[in-house]
Amino acid sequence: MDQSNNVTVFILLGLSKNKNIEILCFVLFLFCYLAIWIGNLLIMISIMCSQLIEQPMYFFLNYLSVSDLCYTSTVTPKLMTDLLAERKTISYSNCMTQLFTTHLFGGIEIFILTGMAYDRYVAICKPLHYTIIMSRQRCNAIIAACCTGAFIHSTSQFLLTIFLPFCGPNEIDHYFCDVYPLLKLACSNTHAIGLLVIANSGLIALVTFAVLTLSYCFILCSIRAYSAQSRSKALATCTSHLTVVVLFFAPALFIYLRPATTFPEDKVLALFYTIIAPMFNPLIYTLRNTEMKNALRKVWCHHALLEGK
Repeated sequence: MDQSNNVTVFILLGLSKNKNIEILCFVLFLFCYLAIWIGNLLIMISIMCSQLIEQPMYFFLNYLSVSDLCYTSTVTPKLMTDLLAERKTISYSNCMTQLFTTHLFGGIEIFILTGMAYDRYVAICKPLHYTIIMSRQRCNAIIAACCTGAFIHSTSQFLLTIFLPFCGPNEIDHYFCDVYPLLKLACSNTHAIGLLVIANSGLIALVTFAVLTLSYCFILCSIRAYSAQSRSKALATCTSHLTVVVLFFAPALFIYLRPATTFPEDKVLALFYTIIAPMFNPLIYTLRNTEMKNALRKVWCHHALLEGK
């Protein structure tokens, strides 16, 4: 690898070359990043400090918030720093680390969303067996499977990229290190590797999205026999989850489920699953969820009362 790799530093071209637009983007992304941290921390603290942690849905939501924070933190701080920098550079080792961690935490998020869909399917379609099927042991096993699957996925992406020879140029037409922009810079034939990336990232996203869609089809068929009130509650929960799924999967499918090519639109679409989705997750799950809103009120009002005393 060392003999055929002459590149030690990559230059990130970023989102724009216009300095005024970069400053505007910095302010916007700073607000988004603060909102991501505040929103997800509120959810995590409210769940862990209330009885909601005993419910599988909120158990998974807690881990989804953790993965949101980790995932966006692999990209957003570097992006904001580069928006104010004259020269946007990243070392080869940091680039490979960023590639590995983004796919690791992104994979965890995808698999947790699938676990949440399974939880909703069992809760609505098999309510009498719900507590037995979704035991704490089963929930822990699902989270372990999510982390294992994501680690295997990110490791394979990393291994596909780490042995590529980079002889120059070293300009990545993106705001973070990802597989397709790096394949474009490799000074070797990357056609076979591009197909492997599709088979890895593309198929994982497609199969997961298909499983999620199928599970909600079963749910929609099942709730037709419910009362109007129960149907409304089930739909509210599922609509929140579906909104998150669409925000995350739609751009990811467009980027990874195609031949190894890059488009200017990729950078804008990537913002949806690296920044926009993690920011909207707390809003989507709290504003449309009565139990979550009640937990927020109890935990934070109780905390305010204690401080008042």
